[in-house]
Parts: sequence; C-alpha cells; structure tokens
Amino acid sequence: MQLANLIPQGGSVNGASTLVKQQAKILIVEDEVLFARAVMRSLKKAGYDCEHAENITDGRQLARQFLPDLVLLDMRLPDGNGLELLSEFVAKGMAVVIMTAHGEVSDAVAAIKLGAADYLKKPIDLDELLLIVQKSENATKINHSLGYAKQRSTYATQHAIEGVELLGESTSMQGVRKQILRISQLVLSDDTIPPTVMIAGETGTGKDVAARLLHLSCASFDKPFVHVDCASLPAELIESELFGHEKGAFTSAVGMRPGLIEAAEDGTLFLDEIGELPLTLQAKLLNVLERRVVRRLGSNKEWPVKARMVAATNRDLLQMVNEGRFRSDLYYRLNVLNINMPPLRERGDDSLQLARHFAKLTERRYGLSEHSFSDDAISAILNYPWPGNVRELRHQISRAVLLSNGHTISAHDLALPESAISTSSAFSHAPATSQTQTLDEAEKSILMSTLLSTHYNVSEAARKLAITRMTMRYRMDKHGINI
Repeated sequence: MQLANLIPQGGSVNGASTLVKQQAKILIVEDEVLFARAVMRSLKKAGYDCEHAENITDGRQLARQFLPDLVLLDMRLPDGNGLELLSEFVAKGMAVVIMTAHGEVSDAVAAIKLGAADYLKKPIDLDELLLIVQKSENATKINHSLGYAKQRSTYATQHAIEGVELLGESTSMQGVRKQILRISQLVLSDDTIPPTVMIAGETGTGKDVAARLLHLSCASFDKPFVHVDCASLPAELIESELFGHEKGAFTSAVGMRPGLIEAAEDGTLFLDEIGELPLTLQAKLLNVLERRVVRRLGSNKEWPVKARMVAATNRDLLQMVNEGRFRSDLYYRLNVLNINMPPLRERGDDSLQLARHFAKLTERRYGLSEHSFSDDAISAILNYPWPGNVRELRHQISRAVLLSNGHTISAHDLALPESAISTSSAFSHAPATSQTQTLDEAEKSILMSTLLSTHYNVSEAARKLAITRMTMRYRMDKHGINI
C-alpha cells in the first residue's frame, strides 16, 4: 500500500494544495449507498481515489480490477459476512479497515485477529474516518521501512555467506587484498567522511568484486551497496538517475524520486566506469564530493550525503584529463586511495586456481558431477592471455563444464583460439635471451624491442603486446624506460 504523503501539504483536507504523490486507491464495500457516497466525497476531497461496491461479489471483482491500497469493509453485506473478503484482501497486501454496527465488537475483534488494520463503529464520524486512514498510512510506511531494513540485512548477510572474495595467490593479488583490508580498517568517527577510493584495471579484472569486498569488510557492511554503471545509463536519464528529481522537474517527472546517490544512504556508492560520465555531470558530482550534499532536479533543498564513494574505470583517466575529456579537479578528488586490479595474464598460476573455482561453482549450480582438467587444458589455461580477464575465464569454464561429454575437460572443450594457446603469445616475439637472464631483464628487453619496432609509439607497442596503454606505461616506469 502506497498511501504516504497523499494529504495536501499543510495537513488540510479541504485545501487546494498540490498533492505530493500519486493518489492512493480506496475501495468501499458498503451496502448503504447514501452513507458510502458521503464517505467517498470526504475521501476524494482529501485526495484519494475511491470506488464503491455494494456486496461481496462486486467487492471481490472490483478489487481485482481497481487494485486498492486500502479497503473500508462493512461486516454485514447482503450476500454474506465481510470476514469472507477480509482474508483474501489481506493476503493480497491490502490494508483493511472494518466498519461495524453497535453491538458487533466481537466481530471486530475477530477481524483484527484475521489481519484487519483497524475498525470503526457506526455511525461513523467522517473526521475520525480520515484519522483512521492516515493512521493506516503511517503503519504501512513503518512496515515498509522495516521490510526494507530486513531485506537489506538479508542481502548483506547472503553476500557475506556466499563469500565475496578475490581469489589468487599471486603477489599482485595479495597486495590488492592487503590494500582493501587496510582501507576497511581505517578508524572513522561518526562525523568523519570516508576517503574516496579509485579502483583501476582492465575490463573483467574484478573491479566490482573489489568494491563489494571493500564494502563488506567495513563496519557499514549491513548498509546499502548501490552499484551505478555509468556506461549503461542512457545519457538523457543519467542525471535524474544519479541525483533524483521532484515532481514536474521535467516532462515525464510525474512524481518525486530520490536518486541513486541518496539511495546509498550511509553505505557505499560504487560508480563503475566513471570515465563514461559526461563532462556536464562531472561538475555536479564534484560538488557532491566536495560539499557532501545532493540536490534533486527541480528542488531547492539539499540532502546530506554520507555514503563512502568508490569509483572504478578501465580508462586512462590522466590521459583523458590531458585530452580535456575528464575534469582534472574531479580526477584528483576521486584519486585519494588507489587499488589497481592486475590483468589475469600477469597473475601467473591464478588463472588455473580460478578455473577450478569456477568449475566447482558451475557444478554446484547445475547439480553436475565433479570435473577435472586434462594436461592440455591446464597448459591452455596457463598460456592463453585472457584478453577478457577473469570475466572471460569464468564464461569459458562454465561453458566447458556444461558442454563437456565426460568428466575431464580438454583443451578442445575450452574452445579457445588456437593461435593464442601457446607460449608464443605477444611476448614470444622478443629476441632470444640467455638462460641466465632474469624475468625482469627479459620483460625489459621485450618492452624495448617492441618500442623500437613501433618507432617508440607507446600506444602501438601496447597493442602489439596485447596490453593497455596504462599497463604499458606502468611497466615502462617500472624498468626506467623514458621516451
């Protein structure tokens, strides 16, 4: 039932103020026609949408068509007792207020036990009726709030039980987990704003998992986690979705709607693919981060923002800043704490550990027997560069488990490109090195050779090595290669 804020502003049922929300629907099931009409006039004056049925049969049919939020139900009807309808209406989520004649208090008590919200004794005072309706409205709002809180708690518990985690024993992944733990353990007082966190990495590296793990590791794990995919929101709707709007703020704004920033409350707002946010909205987001308030479209009022802000991107934001496609002030405001998600090809044996994990998940989900990987499948998993990273690995392993004919998954079952399943991937084009050359020396040699072949074009070299420009720059800095 959605009855909140339906009385005109100021509390007057006779005023001409604009209604704050869409009209609530009230069904009156009453065989005394004159009395029912008087009740309808009073309720319509207060801003409610009303319908009237004179008996159980019509009441049942009208309820199916009208879908009321609240039912005013008489106990004595021409074709039976109102209690026959009560259970049906309550089961469908409708609030029911019973109307009883003097001397039928026992029936009213029975109705309350069956789920009626309240009861009124005839003759009914119309002012008392309005108070009862508003009382039912407030009770519904509280129930919705409690239901939301319970749902939110269940959601957080489910994710904690499922174990949102970043698998992998590579040095880089151990470093990521330590960073998340360190950030989550920052001691913040009630009036301290959590520092913003930037998660960078290629598509499919698990940036969203890192954000959820950070949320679940913090003391506010039971608060909302709101994931906003800036790349998928339509350009014409993204401002309204993020900041919310008031009724009439634009043509299709038929009612008030809080934005996703408000919805995060005191939990976590995860802005995924922040690099896709239009320049016009980057200024508004910067204002939210700086002042920690948000203002809905069409409103003069500001609401405080307490949520932890986490942003993620697969773009080189610094390059976008230099090109004028991303605000420098927003970049530095977001880039307070950094978490860099390494690509799967740089994580060594993690790909095999993840493959076995995803295989078990698929087996459990579809009730399949256990699968193992053949030697050629293991070699393929370890040697394939996984351009789609963990996301690609998960999809390929799930597919192989579901379509394999036996209990052993072969390289053929993985259906990976033949040209990529070998040790002669992007790095195999480097000149031969001596057996005593270290891994770092070999990597530097590969970088220098590729840069030389592209006339020191960093972007072209990154494409040849099947890595991002950001990763290329990182590795050049690591080895002191300056061009």
